[in-house]
Amino acid sequence: MKLPVTSYGESGTPVVVMHGLFGSGRNWMTAARRLADRHRVYAFDLRNHGGSPHVPTMSYPEMADDVRETIESLGTGPVALVGHSMGGKTAMYTALRYPAVVERLIVVDAAPITYPPAFVEYARAMRAADLSSVTRRADVDAQLVEAVPTPGTRAFLLQNLIMDADGARWRPNLPVIEAALPAISGWPSEAAGLTYAEPTLFIYGGKSDYVQPVHRATIAEYFPNVAYVEVPEAGHWVHAERLDDFLAALRPFLPRSGQHSIP
Repeated sequence: MKLPVTSYGESGTPVVVMHGLFGSGRNWMTAARRLADRHRVYAFDLRNHGGSPHVPTMSYPEMADDVRETIESLGTGPVALVGHSMGGKTAMYTALRYPAVVERLIVVDAAPITYPPAFVEYARAMRAADLSSVTRRADVDAQLVEAVPTPGTRAFLLQNLIMDADGARWRPNLPVIEAALPAISGWPSEAAGLTYAEPTLFIYGGKSDYVQPVHRATIAEYFPNVAYVEVPEAGHWVHAERLDDFLAALRPFLPRSGQHSIP
């Protein structure tokens, strides 16, 4: 399935950025605009998120197929593929399964492991919210407080709320996302035995527990040409919480025009 794409910049080496769970390409807008001074940046909406079609299934092999098809449709050749969280796992599996379309890989605060199931409460709370008579986002915010006590997290989730002349509704395909959460929290068995030999960078938050030293042996099995950068003051949403530090880690790794490998 070809995904919706928002592009930034007029020239430079191609960079694709991908969001995490309950996100969209818009989450990368500020970072993409900063990167567009040297790169042609493409922000994807992954299936069942953002402007992508609602489809009945959602697995990493399926999402990687979507990403491969969409990259090929750009006509740019292989790209630097950047993904955060769920988008990071999608990026990893895309590089492993379709290395011809990935010139180098950047994974933001994710590892190729199975995490404990999370975010189920968020999906259920969003689905349970009564949108029939709301007139303000604050009305929905109040309904999410019990399940989502952190204001910043609620604000992030509320970016998915559409309010227009037809009323209020959620943009993502919440029933399918909720059903897919065990697979999204996991790591696909189809990745067993695959490796991606091109340059790979893991950028992770020092205040996050998603990428730990114990994960590095597993990471190296899949990505032997790997490097790491910690952003000490960041949590899980590294590029949103510490954008300057994130870009300082990312920029030296991205290829400039005519460059196809890291010295």
